Amino acid sequence: MSIDTPRGEIPAGAPAWSRQRRSQMPSHRYLDVHSRVEVPLTERDWPAARLTKAPLWVPVDLRDGNQALAEPMDPARKRRFFELLVAMGYKEIEVGYPSASQTDFDFVRLIADTGLAPADVTVVVFTAARRDLIERTVASVRGIANPVVIHMYAATAPTWREVVLGASRRELGELILAGGRDVLELAGDMPNVRFEFSPEVFNLTEPGYALDVCDAMTELWRATPARPVILNLPATVEVATPNVYADQIEYMHKNLARRDSVILSVHPHNDRGTGVACAELAILAGAERVEGCVFGNGERTGNVDIATLALNLHAQGIDPMIDFSDIDEIRRVVEYCTRMPVHERHPYVGDLVHTAFSGTHQDAIRKGLAEHRRRAADTATPERELAWRVPYLPIDPADLGRAYDAVIRVNSQSGKGGVAYLLESEYGIELPRRLQIDFSRHVQRHTDTTGGEITAAELWELFDRTYLAPGDSPVTLKSWESTPESTIITLAVGDEAVTRAYPGAGPVDALTRVLAEVGHPVEILSLTQQSLGPGNGGDAITFLEHRGGWSAGRSGSVLEASLTAVLNAAARRSAAP
Repeated sequence: MSIDTPRGEIPAGAPAWSRQRRSQMPSHRYLDVHSRVEVPLTERDWPAARLTKAPLWVPVDLRDGNQALAEPMDPARKRRFFELLVAMGYKEIEVGYPSASQTDFDFVRLIADTGLAPADVTVVVFTAARRDLIERTVASVRGIANPVVIHMYAATAPTWREVVLGASRRELGELILAGGRDVLELAGDMPNVRFEFSPEVFNLTEPGYALDVCDAMTELWRATPARPVILNLPATVEVATPNVYADQIEYMHKNLARRDSVILSVHPHNDRGTGVACAELAILAGAERVEGCVFGNGERTGNVDIATLALNLHAQGIDPMIDFSDIDEIRRVVEYCTRMPVHERHPYVGDLVHTAFSGTHQDAIRKGLAEHRRRAADTATPERELAWRVPYLPIDPADLGRAYDAVIRVNSQSGKGGVAYLLESEYGIELPRRLQIDFSRHVQRHTDTTGGEITAAELWELFDRTYLAPGDSPVTLKSWESTPESTIITLAVGDEAVTRAYPGAGPVDALTRVLAEVGHPVEILSLTQQSLGPGNGGDAITFLEHRGGWSAGRSGSVLEASLTAVLNAAARRSAAP
């Protein structure tokens, strides 16, 4: 083992109950934040403040989050993500860095040329403080009818000035003002355009210098209450506890010139894992606007997680002003667009966040749900309107589009892992996480009925009966033929043969379309394919999640397995009561 167990002395003055020893970690290499930046606030109001309303949320997934992807979004994914953000209710969206790539520039032009953004949505574009980049940025937004924000940034912290930019405080100030003048010259006459400035690495910048630079920008850009300037103060690299960031924000809030003409914004990152806390305390300290990503994507450990922030407010009785009523659909879109899975323990959205494997937790949840239903009946109040007080569940899962039976199902069984292990070890089948949960409900029902242990062979028989052979299908696939130009499908529906050709469609897409035409629609939510290997016949198996449940298909080819899974889904839906 390569672990270097701490072997230093026990610190002098340590209590008798603590036997921790000094480690060999080279912590002496790092300065604490108070040695790196002054925090001049001596009297603070934020500890006594309370959260009472949502800030203006500004998702930056299409710029900052997109830059953090190993494979940046293609135009179709970027558009799908934008449409999701609009549907959720975001009214200010950072759509890209148009001078950084042709893809970003083209996406901004798509908004200009197609009216993709509703009239009440503000479009934000991002640029460095350099004239050629500013020119390209302004060109990208010309013709957009929506309100537009041009967001200019420059790094201001000492290490960045000295190591990256090679500029003194005075030289950097001149560079920033020059960029600001370019923005004003090129876009100042556009009545729908406002300006935003970010002193990047604000949290490691001398407070007096950050204040001077920000005041110079609001003066240059002639900030007024009617045309306010956004000052965005990023914790670009987290280096301190959240209370320090709150002090820094309150210092700016109290000392900025033209405060009534400034929208004070924050952009916390998550290097210390405290991005959410930093944002919440920053709001208490005077911030009115929060930039982040829907589920916290971003460089390194990510940007602040807007979903967690918004649902934290919801859990305190405050309207988040954003819709999360179908959290699983939001997750599916985000996972598709970013090609990144959302962690199972991710707050609010993860597959396991409503799961309690402990028997005592399960018992408390069951009793809490039963009490909730009784109280609703006794007071003649709809369950969705009744005050929530179920143990271990901070919010009603139904608020996020998750049903009570799903919560009970997931939490009433603790053998899901064992079920998955037996199927994998004996039959080579690796069930997707959500299918494990669904199948465990059937296993639980079986064991409740038989009262005995279920073997691997019995598990496989139950899986086959439930997903691979779910009953007589209302339709039969007679034949199919696919070419690069089209797919031809022939179904037997009763005694009638139905043949359809679908130009440009693949076999699975064509089959779902013809099933919908004959009255047996199957809406596919996810599709997972697996090869079972030589030890299990060399077959392929497809697991298909559809609106209403799961099905599976097995065949010698991946494509045939997928088509079978679709037909089995139709059979399950037709057999459902």
